[in-house]
Amino acid sequence: MKLILDLDTGIDDTLAIAYALGSPEVDLIGITGTYGNVRVEQGVRNALAVTDLLGFPNVPVYQGLGHASRKDSFEVQPISAFIHGDNGIGDVSIPDSSRSAEQGSAVDFIIDAVKTYGKDLVYVPTGPMTNIDAALKKAPEIRDSIGSIVLMGGALTVPGNVSAWSEANISQDPDAANALFRSGAPATMIGLDVTLQTLLTYNDTRKWREIGTKASIFLADMTDYYIKAYETTAPHLGGCGLHDPLAVGVAVDPSLVTVLPINMQVDVEGPTRGRTIGDGERLNDAHKTMRVAVGVDVPRFLKEFMHRTSVAVSGKRSNEAK
Repeated sequence: MKLILDLDTGIDDTLAIAYALGSPEVDLIGITGTYGNVRVEQGVRNALAVTDLLGFPNVPVYQGLGHASRKDSFEVQPISAFIHGDNGIGDVSIPDSSRSAEQGSAVDFIIDAVKTYGKDLVYVPTGPMTNIDAALKKAPEIRDSIGSIVLMGGALTVPGNVSAWSEANISQDPDAANALFRSGAPATMIGLDVTLQTLLTYNDTRKWREIGTKASIFLADMTDYYIKAYETTAPHLGGCGLHDPLAVGVAVDPSLVTVLPINMQVDVEGPTRGRTIGDGERLNDAHKTMRVAVGVDVPRFLKEFMHRTSVAVSGKRSNEAK
């Protein structure tokens, strides 16, 4: 399977990278950067540094669009800095990569990848949908060629985490998300409905620490910061949500979740701007282009998550790749 990760590389995005790189089924052909947890430049820096640390310096990273489709700037929200740290990776220091972002735009890379790999390509955006929206506008024909889009964002059966109705990734660019949802592209929404059921604890991060590599200790330190933030923002959960890794998990194995086939939209006007909800105009359309995850096999996903990330930080798969 060919995979593109579209990341605003914060803590759970980094865990998503580790999940992908620890998965033998996955050929991670590139990472496209976006904004959200951090500014796009910081996210690209993190993606380059993390892939180096995990032993995959061959993964190309492209810088994407730096702000929402209908804005001309972006500033990191204080809550994002609190949850992910000022540097996006729990304020843990890892070496800068000697590499730079690839020449050319993330949008063009996405388009070219779809035209090259077609149905073999899965695209996983775990931040705002700005890059894929721009790609669909520039080359609408890729809608029918791409294998699938598995996005982390939204909330259908539970409240949002930015407001009572809006989830963080969707709220960054509701217009782009709405355009994607209504485009007809094959998309699966992995929202708070399921990601807040998949929780990591200090007992889990201790297992990474025991592996004893630089990468495993980094992952443990970074994720302990994330868990600590959750103790303030959502103390009732008892751990941190594995938002972005679950999207990668479903890209690899769709049977991890139970889905509701429903054509979706995002509210872009009025007080509920950013709400992800069924599209009333297409509700009775027999052709459902979207699926929304409403259930998840928590024990099986957590087992896969710990196994695959442990492989990634142990260096075993990177050595095999070499």
